[in-house]
Amino acid sequence: MWLVEVAALEDDKFLVQTVADVLGVRDHSGRPPMVVLTEFLEDKELLLVLDNCEHLVDACAMLVSDMLRAAPGLRVLATSRQVLRSGGEALLEVPPLPVPQAERPVTAQLVARNAAVRLFAERAAVARPGFRVDAGNRAAVVRVCRRLEGIPLAIELTAVRVRALSLDQILERLESCYFELLAEGSRAAVPRVRTLRAAIASSFELCSEQERTVWLRASVFTGAFDLGAAEEVCADTGIAGEDVLELVAGLVDKSVLVRTDGSVARFRMLEAIRQFGEQGLASSGRQSVVRLRHRDYYARLAEVAEREWVGPNELVWFAWFRRERANLRTALEFCLTELGQARAGLAIAASLWSYWCISGWFSEARHWLESALNLERESSPARAKALWVNGLFAFMQGDSAAGWSMERECQALARRLGDEHSFAYAKRLSGTAAFVRLDFPRSLALFEDALTGLADRAAIWIILLQMSATPSIAGEDRAAAFGEQCLNLVNNRGGPMSKSWALWVHGLGRWTAGHRQLADRLIREALRTGRPLDDQWGTAHCLEILAWNAAAERNAERAARLLGAASRLWQATGTSPAELPHIAPDHALYGRRIQQALGNEARTTHFSEGAKLTSEQAIAYALSHEA
Repeated sequence: MWLVEVAALEDDKFLVQTVADVLGVRDHSGRPPMVVLTEFLEDKELLLVLDNCEHLVDACAMLVSDMLRAAPGLRVLATSRQVLRSGGEALLEVPPLPVPQAERPVTAQLVARNAAVRLFAERAAVARPGFRVDAGNRAAVVRVCRRLEGIPLAIELTAVRVRALSLDQILERLESCYFELLAEGSRAAVPRVRTLRAAIASSFELCSEQERTVWLRASVFTGAFDLGAAEEVCADTGIAGEDVLELVAGLVDKSVLVRTDGSVARFRMLEAIRQFGEQGLASSGRQSVVRLRHRDYYARLAEVAEREWVGPNELVWFAWFRRERANLRTALEFCLTELGQARAGLAIAASLWSYWCISGWFSEARHWLESALNLERESSPARAKALWVNGLFAFMQGDSAAGWSMERECQALARRLGDEHSFAYAKRLSGTAAFVRLDFPRSLALFEDALTGLADRAAIWIILLQMSATPSIAGEDRAAAFGEQCLNLVNNRGGPMSKSWALWVHGLGRWTAGHRQLADRLIREALRTGRPLDDQWGTAHCLEILAWNAAAERNAERAARLLGAASRLWQATGTSPAELPHIAPDHALYGRRIQQALGNEARTTHFSEGAKLTSEQAIAYALSHEA
């Protein structure tokens, strides 16, 4: 094997001669160096490594092609941030070093096996003799490696900083001055790869003018994005939408963008590359314009997603919501930080209400809604809708004081505006508020009034869900009719998510009406239907009701485990069942019965067993022992 350090060459004038020198080829005849080299190689069998070819990619591609034609026994391994596109080229992408996953406990065994942590430890020990990764600092070392995304050069440059900074200080500076922290490199290295910024800047120089522009504009994305998003956001002055595909492909070839696996191609930048682009975009004076295009793109899709709820495509849009959560956050953050954009933030956050709901991300939804409501005080139907959504989530979390405050403001706003949409939002929220106050006749009347003339399937769905529980708590057995109505709606037009909720709410209504076997079947069907969705709030309700049923059947151990499993999910959604009027009475009643049946110690043991289950394990346990 022979290694040729291409990085040391500033241009291609001496590329052939450099390869010849490494191979020990000497010729004094005055013939062209390429002729001499190919004659030498033609009967040889060897591996030639060309390292760091990207700045001379065209010359290297021609050299490799000529050598391979002349020498059948030659094999070439070329490292480059850009593909050579030489005949017979087989690509092998070299990803960054793997870093410990965030959800895994940081154990001694984990860090000992991890390549990124080992590299940091080795370089840090050289910079500061005696440094080692131990129980006191391994969590911080792992956070550093995660922040650097496993990029070897970044890890090496950061590890040197342990001479002067603690790990916590390094982490803080990685957030505030990323490139400045990584500015000290090896003096022996080629200047263009001496620091991380220099290495990225050299890649930037290798791009065409249009590729550089797409790089800068794509830096507004957070996480991954698809081609459609790139075409909408990156196409603007100087770049047509139909040209974005080839420009994105060029950036993939140059290792600026990384394609992620999946049924639809998505692309992402390593954070260091994205930050470089972000700084360049800010310097260009076009950052706000591009961020506005990004915001508008996701605002349009959020509107479509809302219309698709309780429809055959709701699962597709739910997957989109989960996949694009980071970009939606970025769009919302733009609305809250850019002057005059808060109303658009209200619209985006409120239009996603059903997806926040199914995901159980009530606290995040309320954060965006409350922030936008505080910034955008002007009276409008958009504000009325945001007050309804925010109030609904406040009540769902048991924060009744905040919910009632939203209800009062929504009512007053509807009276000032006088439009039918604002009155509709006010009626829905007032119905929920009456429900929480245990004024069930008023709650039911308000919901029935809100349904009059309503054509929005998603709004009808959420109102019917609430009505399915309201009369059953009021001691009336009208819940069955509303539950059946809701099921008919989702069976005819909906998908698995809206159906799962219709099933468990109908099951709750049947339980409170005393039809326990029917309730049990409905709840189990709801769990099976919603199993792939990771619906924490809905699953918590299902586990809760099955726990009551188990307690009623004198299976207290199983009931305690189910309550334990439900408690973990309640906590994850920021909700306490004791604050929810539709389940609080039975939650307290069967909690006491379980305690009486098992005693404190046994009840705590079985409850803790359930609380340790993952969502999937809890569902599997709940669906076992079919009734």
